[in-house]
Amino acid sequence: MKLTDSIIKAAKPKDKRFNLTDGKGLVLFVQPNGQKEWRMRYYFHDKENMLSLGFYPTVSLAAARLEHTRFKQLLAQGIDPSESRKEQKRQAAIAAENSFESVARQWWNHWKHDKTERHAGYTIRRMEADIFPAIGAKPVNDITAAQLITMIRKVESRGALDIAKRVLTQCGQVMRYAVAHGMAERNPAADIKPSDVLKPTKKTNHARLSEKELPELLRKIDGYDGQPLTRLAMQLIALTFVRTGELIGAQWDEIDLTKREWRIPAERMKMKTPHIVPLSQQAIAVLEEIRKLAADDVLLFPSERRDGKTMSNNTIIYALYRMGYHSRMTGHGFRGIASTILHEQGFNHDHIELQLAHTQRDAVSAAYNHALYLEPRARMMQEWADYLDKLRAGAEVIPFKIA
Repeated sequence: MKLTDSIIKAAKPKDKRFNLTDGKGLVLFVQPNGQKEWRMRYYFHDKENMLSLGFYPTVSLAAARLEHTRFKQLLAQGIDPSESRKEQKRQAAIAAENSFESVARQWWNHWKHDKTERHAGYTIRRMEADIFPAIGAKPVNDITAAQLITMIRKVESRGALDIAKRVLTQCGQVMRYAVAHGMAERNPAADIKPSDVLKPTKKTNHARLSEKELPELLRKIDGYDGQPLTRLAMQLIALTFVRTGELIGAQWDEIDLTKREWRIPAERMKMKTPHIVPLSQQAIAVLEEIRKLAADDVLLFPSERRDGKTMSNNTIIYALYRMGYHSRMTGHGFRGIASTILHEQGFNHDHIELQLAHTQRDAVSAAYNHALYLEPRARMMQEWADYLDKLRAGAEVIPFKIA
């Protein structure tokens, strides 16, 4: 008689194991401890064999019958179900060893030796966040261009275009490593140009100096012979790399020297969400100098005409012109310099982007994203200020990590 769930559930354990038969070799073993195990009895080359199909109720009656039918079909083809299962496990083990994640970690261990610890750490964390969940379990030789495109478009969809490009680059590096070590036949990332699959972004080029020109600029700012408030504005923008409009509109009630924070309200931000600037010791020293000037009770950088307006948006650019940097440097250029150097020094990309207020934020996340990663961002801003001090002094500059 065919088994039913009612019959199986009603079967109580006995002192010795007993069997319930479903027919054609499908048997349920009921153990003295109450476990109920599906077994398939079959003959191959005139030799009786038993194959476990799992335990009830994890493997239901219907599932056991389907598996039993599949194995009977293998027998009809002259294939031993037990050997077939062993081969499947072997292939699965090989696939796991050559999964994209496994190969990517091999590549990372090979690649990281001449990289800073911070940069290497950021790279593997980016892969763990965006790459491994999407394609990590897939055999590296089975990765297709279409899968890579789907993955980077998902990253792009959250507004992280730069990260999407980095993800594609990292996948290309892993696939080249796999090809070089005989684990893949070709690199599908080589078939993809970011501009073919990702949306273009509008870029505004702002004149800026190279890193090697920065020490001289910092010294010239310190020696600026124009208005003291203009000099202090340039020192503060170098330390905080905020946008020029955000700097000149700064108000004293936004500054908390105790918490060492400058909280810029949403209405003054380009992204229209609030922004927190952790203040380094050097930035606080500049702010204290500004306070000593007692130029205004509300604004940090009031107009010289004392008409309730802020310093002109052109004040910093004209000061840079006076120092010999016409068409070579702008107030916005401090942002580009900071971004380049911080990335090269291996600081976390997300921390840098948040501090630059680049991260695109929707209405839901706007309420809290401005406060993300405040502790590591504060450490980064202090290390940035220390780095500028070393450049200004002409000392030998060593990596942030070591410093």
